[in-house]
Amino acid sequence: MNEFALIKKLFTPLSANFPGALGLTDDAALISPPDNMQLVITTDMLHETIHFIGNESPADIARKLVRRNLSDLAAMGAEPYCCFLGLGVPSTRGKAWLESFAEGLTEDLQKFAFPLSGGDTGNSKTHISLSLTACGLVPTGQALRRNGAQIGDDIYVSGTIGDAALGLKILRGEFPPHSFLKQDDFLKQRYLIPQPRLELGKKLREIANSCIDISDGLLQDLQHICTTSHCSATINYEKIPFSRPLPPELKSELISAGDDYELLFTAPTEKSAEILALGENITCIGKIIVGEFVAPSGYQHKF
Repeated sequence: MNEFALIKKLFTPLSANFPGALGLTDDAALISPPDNMQLVITTDMLHETIHFIGNESPADIARKLVRRNLSDLAAMGAEPYCCFLGLGVPSTRGKAWLESFAEGLTEDLQKFAFPLSGGDTGNSKTHISLSLTACGLVPTGQALRRNGAQIGDDIYVSGTIGDAALGLKILRGEFPPHSFLKQDDFLKQRYLIPQPRLELGKKLREIANSCIDISDGLLQDLQHICTTSHCSATINYEKIPFSRPLPPELKSELISAGDDYELLFTAPTEKSAEILALGENITCIGKIIVGEFVAPSGYQHKF
């Protein structure tokens, strides 16, 4: 299947509900955001052996690509609007791989009302390389930022921490043969298919002072908030939520592990009742204070 046949068969249908995509027939898309809305634009990449093992189903790889980007939109309080796909796949993967990838992509783009509006396709020599540029919408002036934390703010996290890192360990066979986590399918799914906290992000627009999604690790992403907000933080490590009973040494590892895609945010103490009334799984884990926060290293690419 040549490039243009591939686009027409697998990807053009995903643009049907977005007129600005022009049926994927032009060099670029035309985007006119609604009045009183701002575009939030982010790009995220997935590289085989770095961001995924390579033996996952192509459909799951597609879902992870979509959801990583949606998590960035959630962290800024944005709703999905449209997206652009970059696809580099070795020819040895064949037609079946591409069709399975397109099935997963179709499922998630429909699930999140997130039409495809353009992109690029090509062969890569050895490994799969993927990117997605996501566009979201947020009311003008209401985007959540990392740099808004205030001294005295409480620090909150959604969901549980470290599940994806544990899932990756299981998939890589890094646990001892009789480990109680060995067959934990929930943890595997937390790694394979993240859950972007889009609804929570929207609810936090007028509540939170700062927000970030946890992609590089809880402590490192907290440092991003502290660095851009010129402050420090104190953490009650006993309050950090985990989904499983774990030994202390493993907990210490997981708070610096990536791929959680939960939201980490700060808000004034007087908002605590409002936050707890959101109906989300949210835990207060600390407080913003004066000073400079220095976290242990989380995930970073090396160049």
